[in-house]
Amino acid sequence: MTKVYLNDKIVNADDANISTADSGFLYGMGLFETMRADNGNVFAIDDHIDRLLKSARVLAIAHSYDRDALASAINQTVIANELTEARIRLTLTNGPMTGDQPKPTLLVTATEFTPYPPEFYEKGVTVILSDIRQNITDPTYGHKTTNFFARLVDLGNAHKKQAAESLWFTTDNRLAEGCVSNVFLVKDSTLYTPKADTPVLPGIARKHVLKIASDKNIKAEEKDLTIDDLLNADEVFITNTIMTVLPVIQIESHTIADGKPGKITKKLLDQFKETINN
Repeated sequence: MTKVYLNDKIVNADDANISTADSGFLYGMGLFETMRADNGNVFAIDDHIDRLLKSARVLAIAHSYDRDALASAINQTVIANELTEARIRLTLTNGPMTGDQPKPTLLVTATEFTPYPPEFYEKGVTVILSDIRQNITDPTYGHKTTNFFARLVDLGNAHKKQAAESLWFTTDNRLAEGCVSNVFLVKDSTLYTPKADTPVLPGIARKHVLKIASDKNIKAEEKDLTIDDLLNADEVFITNTIMTVLPVIQIESHTIADGKPGKITKKLLDQFKETINN
């Protein structure tokens, strides 16, 4: 039977209950992290926990957990489910909207890891451009909150159009990110990605791609990017912890370069796989 970690202990999933007054359930007042375990090791666990703890401070989500407690909860959940390859989700909310003392809800789940299809990496994917605009004054941008409704609706729309992702722009027409990914492009052998304060979610995969680029002497720059930059790129790819580095070869009806995954994209993908497995 599937096990979950809920509020300081491992329980059977069927026995896990949260309050009907939980602020995350009622209002999306919560944070989450999606992680992966490979060979029993959780990739970039400290990065994920640090991001969540920083967002909790900024957005005033009250809790008493430190890094060690959260890491223990994650690892206990993977072990309890006897998994070596796992997709893990940690959710932290402000808890019930009742009483004077905050009682946060902490939930960790772990399921069998299902990768993206191999052909996505071999042939590349199509993405669409979203009509939704990212509001640069929204205080929740740059944080991975449980209020994911608009993104999931938009991602579902992309899937209906046989696309893997939908790319968002800001209200002032700068390239931002995908519904569930960060976006990179390559032009004249230089790697570009939107600045973190665009704003975009500071993705964990994004961070590791930039580190790999630095280690491999690939010139990289975080800067404001436009639709023209995107369409005129030599290579485009999207990233998150689950997809790693996913080549984009078409944006709606527009083909990127020769319509094949590019050399730098492939190099970063190979190096990312090595990083995960080490």
